[in-house]
Amino acid sequence: MNKKTKKFLSLGAIMSLALFLAACSNKPITSHSTGIWDHYIIYNCSQFIIWLSKHFGGYGMGIIIFTIIIRIILLPLMFYQTKTMMKTQELAPQLKAIQKKYSSRDRESMQKMQMETQKLYKEAGVNPWASMLPLLVQLPVMWALYQAIWRTSALRNGTFLWLQLGHPDPYYIMPILAALFTFISSWLSMASMPEKNSMTTTMTWFMPIMVFFMALGFSSAITLYWVVTNAFQVVQTLIIQNPFKIRREREEKQRAEKAKRRKIEKAKRRAYQSRRK
Repeated sequence: MNKKTKKFLSLGAIMSLALFLAACSNKPITSHSTGIWDHYIIYNCSQFIIWLSKHFGGYGMGIIIFTIIIRIILLPLMFYQTKTMMKTQELAPQLKAIQKKYSSRDRESMQKMQMETQKLYKEAGVNPWASMLPLLVQLPVMWALYQAIWRTSALRNGTFLWLQLGHPDPYYIMPILAALFTFISSWLSMASMPEKNSMTTTMTWFMPIMVFFMALGFSSAITLYWVVTNAFQVVQTLIIQNPFKIRREREEKQRAEKAKRRKIEKAKRRAYQSRRK
């Protein structure tokens, strides 16, 4: 699966979330709620946030700490995704060569290109679907958080700074921060790529804009979750996938390879001159 497909799948998943949230039930959640989703997930999620809120200074802090806990739980999965993405980025020149080799768009060429691409991924130990896993895991968390806030009176009417958690931010500060951290996170990920294309550049700018406009209609609790999770992603990227370190190491490797090639060429010239004498 190429990057373009993965980006569209990500976009589709987020849009599906928006449609799902629009159709969520408004029935209050209590200890008497029935069903696996309502009783075991939504209710326990809301009670956990309330417990955190009582011990850490309010509902906003409860949501922030809840988000950090979720991100820490997902950290091994995110680490795996990051390493897979870095391997995929290093394969970019080889993938480009395969695409150039089968540049004609006939069915046979497309099949051969797909087979060679899959073979390359397999040999490199890369799973192209891995980058989708964190998004797919986070979607149920966001659904649960949204319903826990909206269907629990204490959380829906709770406040944090200037925010009423059950309603959108009236000053648009949280949507702006959510979009800003989304952009920084995407830019840092793109900065480590050995090669850039128009698709990745477009998505780096488009995703923050989409997040901003979606956040305008979401409750402040969801937007606060986005802000914290994307800020966490920025820090995580700088630690695990630091683009400045990766680019420096890649440049040092390229310089070493060039120096090695020059040394080999110099040795060949000396050997040739020695034979002529």
